[in-house]
Amino acid sequence: MKLRYILGLLCAASLSVVLAGNASAQDKTVKIGGVFPLSGNAASAGVHAKAAIETALDIINNAHPELGNFPLAKNAGLAGLGGAKVEVVFADNQGSPATGQNQTLRLITEEKVVALTGAYQSGITLTASAIAEKYGIPFLNGESVAANLTERGFKWFFRVTPVASDFAKIYNDFLNDMKATGVKTDSVAMVHDNTEYGTSVANVITSVFKEGGRSAPIDIAYAANATDVQSQVLQLKEKKPDVVIMITYTSDAILFAKTMQALDYKPPMLLADDAGYSDPSFIKAVGKLSVGAFNRSSWSVGPPGSPTAVIAEMYKKKSGDEMDDTAARQMQGFLVLVEAIDRAGSTDPAKIQAALKATDLKPDQLMIGYKGVKFDEKGQNVLAAGVIIQLQDGENYVAVWPKTNAQKTPIMPYKGW
Repeated sequence: MKLRYILGLLCAASLSVVLAGNASAQDKTVKIGGVFPLSGNAASAGVHAKAAIETALDIINNAHPELGNFPLAKNAGLAGLGGAKVEVVFADNQGSPATGQNQTLRLITEEKVVALTGAYQSGITLTASAIAEKYGIPFLNGESVAANLTERGFKWFFRVTPVASDFAKIYNDFLNDMKATGVKTDSVAMVHDNTEYGTSVANVITSVFKEGGRSAPIDIAYAANATDVQSQVLQLKEKKPDVVIMITYTSDAILFAKTMQALDYKPPMLLADDAGYSDPSFIKAVGKLSVGAFNRSSWSVGPPGSPTAVIAEMYKKKSGDEMDDTAARQMQGFLVLVEAIDRAGSTDPAKIQAALKATDLKPDQLMIGYKGVKFDEKGQNVLAAGVIIQLQDGENYVAVWPKTNAQKTPIMPYKGW
């Protein structure tokens, strides 16, 4: 009798262990850190990045067969980890490189995240990814374009977006094509802030333009988060360039648009380097003052009912705004990171790193217009691509170049208000 009782207890204990094991497999979550500016002058971009990643979490953690061949969409959770769900712990970098660095350290040491994404501004991505490198944690960047981010010899940093040199070549080719149609594009001025993003992109554009046989652009720099940009706009009025390239974050882009109107200055062509000009808050604040602005992008909604249109609608329900290029690139970057974790079948950072290195995604597996995702030895996606879009009605951008991707033809000159 006693033996039967002991055997009963052992069987019950064994069953409870099995049940507990099954429960832990079902309840297991993969924790990823997201470092973004959720307050400060770039808060709008950070809030939209958060909405983009939360939309991606819906795609990952729930079954979405309507998204076709997209990785992670067919199953609920990560099949490679027994259906585990993904959780993102967001941290506010406040638009500060030092804060971004400290928040990344906290996510790694206290929250125990297995990978990281962020951080919008290139200067913060620079410091945050350095901490991830020190601790051997994969850092996937979806949107920062400063060239030097992949020139540091890092082994744990991966970037999905096209970089400044890619976009500079696009600008050069676009201006050449526009010149062939009779538009003057010889004289170019660059307006940029003094952050890592602004200075590095300006330097790259200058270098690429010189290599392409163009004169060096007129360089007009200013302090980030400016309160007065009259002197910069007056310089543009005096120099009379054919093309003005704007390399600015949101608050500054809004200030420039209002100052241009106040000083009655309209460049013949305004070409923006994404950033503030893609932010929905820019469109709401000064879109009607910036009609005709060109911009760069890799995102297109696509035809109704397409997977990209479905994702765009999901994002709009989450954020209240249309998907912009920056949010789309952030979402794509996050999906690439999680696809690698799923393929690794592990939360071991070294195995995630190896899976990222082996990434080879095709265009029909992406929700953005890249030619694919494949990383070189520096961690840069060599298949990233982009197009030129134009703000034609004050509220929506449409693709206008190259012709193979164009929804409408470019309208010239810049209309403004």
